[in-house]
Amino acid sequence: MLHQLSWKVGGQQGEGIESTGEIFSMAMNRLGYFLYGYRHFSSRIKGGHTNNKITVRATEVRAITDDLNILVAFDQETIDVNYKELAANGIILADAKFNPVSPEDCQAPLFAVPFTEIATDLGTSLMKNMVAIGATASLLNLEDEVFQSVVDEIFGRKGEVVVQKNMEAIAQGHAVMNELLGDRVGEWELVQADGKHRMFMIGNDAVALGALAAGVRFMAAYPITPASEIMEYLIDKLPEVGGAVIQTEDEIAAATMAIGANYGGVRSFTASAGPGLSLMMEAIGLSGMTEQPLVIVDTQRGGPSTGLPTKQEQSDLMAMLYGTHGEIPKVVIAPSTAEEAFYDTIQAFNIAEELQLPVIILTDLQLALGKQTVEPFDYSKVEIRRGNLVDNVEAPEVDKAYFKRYAVTEDGVSPRVIPGVEHGIHHVTGVEHDETGKPSEAPSNRAAQMEKRFRKLDAINFKEPIYARTEHEDADVLVVGFNSTRGAIDEALERLNDQGMKVNHAQVRLIHPFPVEEMQVLMDKAKKVVVVENNYTGQLANIMKMNVGGHNKITTINKYDGTPFLPGEIETKVKELLK
Repeated sequence: MLHQLSWKVGGQQGEGIESTGEIFSMAMNRLGYFLYGYRHFSSRIKGGHTNNKITVRATEVRAITDDLNILVAFDQETIDVNYKELAANGIILADAKFNPVSPEDCQAPLFAVPFTEIATDLGTSLMKNMVAIGATASLLNLEDEVFQSVVDEIFGRKGEVVVQKNMEAIAQGHAVMNELLGDRVGEWELVQADGKHRMFMIGNDAVALGALAAGVRFMAAYPITPASEIMEYLIDKLPEVGGAVIQTEDEIAAATMAIGANYGGVRSFTASAGPGLSLMMEAIGLSGMTEQPLVIVDTQRGGPSTGLPTKQEQSDLMAMLYGTHGEIPKVVIAPSTAEEAFYDTIQAFNIAEELQLPVIILTDLQLALGKQTVEPFDYSKVEIRRGNLVDNVEAPEVDKAYFKRYAVTEDGVSPRVIPGVEHGIHHVTGVEHDETGKPSEAPSNRAAQMEKRFRKLDAINFKEPIYARTEHEDADVLVVGFNSTRGAIDEALERLNDQGMKVNHAQVRLIHPFPVEEMQVLMDKAKKVVVVENNYTGQLANIMKMNVGGHNKITTINKYDGTPFLPGEIETKVKELLK
């Protein structure tokens, strides 16, 4: 029996590859398995090679595997592009329709299965993916009934006949594959899972759920890959709690609408990717100057310009810290799992209101769109903190005196009111202003307001700014990452430690203000520090050097080809650095 299964389906975009992976994943999730899936897709609506790779295990998994056990191919390109990943026990199931050919150096057996023919005989070639699911069931020695609830859920609205046809397609695919395999049936069977119910979601879903739990009632956004699912999810869910989503004409409008809604007292936010964030920079500065809360989700993707809009990259880091003109305080949070994305999103809204500044939730394409098993969220941990929001203002001593909205305070946080609060009238402007909001260019006032705004960062309340695995007091290496690299680093660390090396791991969840003291302690325990990041210039490594130092210790492992890190890549690179 296998302790881990890596399964991939591939073909041309638009022919059901995503739904095939979804049906397989949902069924395995309901059996209690842990899963991690990553979808490679082209930046076009239809056509171009796409595949969905899913790792299945009875224990926790948070990374794409280095190798592959089962490859389901709907065209020859899928075989040619992916066969080199196949493990020693790998197998290819290919649609007989395209007369599949195995490359000369491919050791894995290829089975030509009549996916399309069986589906067409049942009424439509569209059901070829269900035939492929049935063939997979044969390999794993699964009963067809495992897929019944999933088929009911996906096709139930189309009627019982459609449900029955899809289940028949699974049954026939299973039967045909049994005949082709002979005594090899069940050779790829997995160890049994615990059967517990867990969620299975993409990171964007976790962010959207976190926003709901945080009390968000308005989102303004413009569609963009890979952020659109946040908006799409909330379009369905926010109206159920009295909220709304507005699709704006551009990202400039989205950011300024979110600022305006927050000014009116409604927890609001927006979400985008690198190109959209570039357009939002002036609005981010407006949030900082007017001290209005603003939460923005940046789902990083390959750049610059349109770049690689459907591929993995982590190259927005410097832009998020230093992209605005002038100087404002801001907070940048970088969750590394779907679970962290949920809880960190709630923290982001609390911090934005407590400190009255922009907070950026930084994710990446792998985290945003990669689908993973998540334990049920603990809503007892959810805490709503609105900061210094005043709803009862004392009458001023002087008639018609303005409320000191930007009062210079010891902690840098001024009292905040929403429109309509009696005696709370004040100016709001994007130019420098005095304590009441009236424009002022006086040098002494400018210095006082700048210093006040930046004092806020000293009061940040962020739990666990670094996820750390520190098994060794005197480590050979500390491997550092952010966002979705966590799973691959964790698996590489386990392998390296098993080989007798002493390796610790730190995943940075709070990028700015940087957790200097926490990182310094971790770096002091290691001879070398290796920063793993999906960019060319080593942006996180440079931020660490700026904040912590350790230039002689820090080196980088960079990947910028649009694909995520695999555990084996990190393992190999770290071993090379230790020679």
